[in-house]
Amino acid sequence: MTLIADRPGPGAARPYRFPQVVRRTVAGGQVVAAHLPGQNLAVALLLLDAGAGREPTGKEGLGAVLAKALEEGTAQRDATAYALAIEGLGTELVIGLDWDSFQVSVQVPVERLNAAVELLAEAVRTPKLDPDDVRRVRDDEATALRMDWANPGPRADAALRADLFGAGNRWGRPLYGDPESVAALDVEDVTVFHSEWFIRPGTLVVAGDLGRLDLDALGAAAFAGTGGGPVDRGDPIEVPTRPGRRIILVDRPGSVQSTLRLGHPSPHRSHPDHVPMTLAGTVLGGAFTSRLNHLIREVRGYTYGIRGDFASSRRFGRFGVSSGVQTAVTAPAVVEAVGEITRTRETGVTEEELAVARSWRAGQLSVELQSPRSIASALTTLVVHDLPDDYHARLREALLAADVAEVSAAAATHLRPADLTIVVEGDAAVIRDELVATGLGELVEHAS
Repeated sequence: MTLIADRPGPGAARPYRFPQVVRRTVAGGQVVAAHLPGQNLAVALLLLDAGAGREPTGKEGLGAVLAKALEEGTAQRDATAYALAIEGLGTELVIGLDWDSFQVSVQVPVERLNAAVELLAEAVRTPKLDPDDVRRVRDDEATALRMDWANPGPRADAALRADLFGAGNRWGRPLYGDPESVAALDVEDVTVFHSEWFIRPGTLVVAGDLGRLDLDALGAAAFAGTGGGPVDRGDPIEVPTRPGRRIILVDRPGSVQSTLRLGHPSPHRSHPDHVPMTLAGTVLGGAFTSRLNHLIREVRGYTYGIRGDFASSRRFGRFGVSSGVQTAVTAPAVVEAVGEITRTRETGVTEEELAVARSWRAGQLSVELQSPRSIASALTTLVVHDLPDDYHARLREALLAADVAEVSAAAATHLRPADLTIVVEGDAAVIRDELVATGLGELVEHAS
């Protein structure tokens, strides 16, 4: 007996409306808020233009070390007293770092938000930064990175980023630095970085019932004692593309698997093709039902999973594919992946594939933007990328309205399989000759 099951089709998109957005200037900073009527929880997020892109080249990891150091007490209280104060409000500091921003947030019942913002500002504006604490945090971070880099993946990621963007540029180095760069940081590096970027007002993002919140008071608490004029946010970076494919082999002797990273530069986040690019990436590799996952996992059985997508920041972006495969099938897996990227560029997407991608992306947007914290995160997107207040409502409409011609054109324009950098981290002695035999490009041995 044969059991045949048809994949269920996408359902109808449910109605969705992004909350009302309020903007105002308070005490030298900006407050951007979303009104969530009747919501008893509220989120306040301090957004600073102090992302990893602000770190000097050679000082990678400053933001990550400073993030941990903020939890080591303030000028007003030691670490224990501060922890008791923040826990007494039933919250914690949630700290995030990306290329474009440094974010610190709290989530509490509405009536406690003012007190929570005061404590947040105390940690961000006046951290203790005791030299012994900073050195300990730095050493802990370097140790954690050494442990992480002992696993497959980080070296391959670093090799790909360096090849795409140049190891001499900050954006060509790992987001959180590497074990060597972090271990080399000193206390002055951290204190100077704080003085340069963390005393500026920034933007306070608030998501909650604005009928029960005083935005002026919240802004005054968040921006007290700050100063400094506006900073140059920087234009999108024009990343030159090296013509022709190349294979970078990162040796991992004795490995029974190979880690694959394929990529090339792509447009920044505010590019007008963002929506069709996102959908093209979803069809190709951004979902479990994608072309890459179907071919490499389901048909060939080379991997448990493979993913490909476009990722972008305010100034640059990259198309990337990542997977892990058995050593014995390394070369054919690479060939198949490059072939599927090429096919998508040349033939575009089908209406059936696009219908699934549209429904999933639009539905995902509606599901994700339900909590105060997720709404606050969406507001940070507006601020970082200078987007209009109705962006998220229009984004959903744009996702649902994208047609085959538009998405196929984006694939043809922004997928460049002939210029891919292919990084393979695995047992070089076993896979080197087979990779050369694929003819996909010049093979370069990575200096470990």
